[in-house]
Amino acid sequence: MMIYFKRIFKIGIINFWRNRWITLATVMVMVLMLFVTGSLVFSSVLLSSSIDRIEKKVDISVYFTTHAAEKDIVALQDELNKFPQVESVEYISREQALENFKLRHTNNALITQSLEELGENPLGASLNVQAQNPEQYESIAKFLGASSYSGVIDKINYFQNKLVIERLSNILVSARAIGWGAALVLAGIVVLVAFNTIRMAIFTSREEIHIMRLVGAENNYIRGPFVIVGVLYGIVSAVITMVFFYPLTLWLGPKAEGFFGGPNLFHYFIGNFFQIFLLLLAVGVALGAISSIIAVRKHLTI
Repeated sequence: MMIYFKRIFKIGIINFWRNRWITLATVMVMVLMLFVTGSLVFSSVLLSSSIDRIEKKVDISVYFTTHAAEKDIVALQDELNKFPQVESVEYISREQALENFKLRHTNNALITQSLEELGENPLGASLNVQAQNPEQYESIAKFLGASSYSGVIDKINYFQNKLVIERLSNILVSARAIGWGAALVLAGIVVLVAFNTIRMAIFTSREEIHIMRLVGAENNYIRGPFVIVGVLYGIVSAVITMVFFYPLTLWLGPKAEGFFGGPNLFHYFIGNFFQIFLLLLAVGVALGAISSIIAVRKHLTI
């Protein structure tokens, strides 16, 4: 049995090197397919990072009256922190609110003079609430409006920003759907091209397959070397693709980080090198082996 498998493996290796131009063409097509697969992974990382960054910039602010007791505000903050849909709650005291206001209007002499003449802090404390998902702000706003602390709440800016938040939520959902839809279509096209390329490579050996079939060779013995060739296509293509990605991510990393504000692609590539390689290897080997099995099958019947 061991000799049987060694012979199949040996024939597969010979066929892989014997048809160099066909092997080169098939490997290049598979490299393109794996390159698209890897690019989809990197694109997904950048898209997710950009969406997360946008989502983190969305929040609602709860403004309190100037006579609201700090203990009530802190108690409400504690309640909000217990909500599973709440990501974080930031407390801004009256003093901090005044300092922030002064910093924003440092160059406005009229506002600075008006504050000095007023002699007291006209601003109330506030809570900045960030949800896990923009779609959850409405339920949070409704809770705040119906809570026992509503008497000391001056304003909740969700109702002023509701339309903007809803549009942003729709944009984020659409961006994810379009991104994955385009990725699946592109991946499907490339897989189809790679599959047909392997079929064409095996088609050139159809006479050899028919002769082996006529002399009584078993189907597994005929099929085995072509499956080995398909697996080798996948292995070599995965290695070449990883080699291509190294200088590409090194060059694109800082540019993508500056434009999208997300992770450096090169750092992500190095940090997840083995996971990415195993993914490309699995896709390449699976495509090569399955394509070979299907392509050979039609030639096993005489």
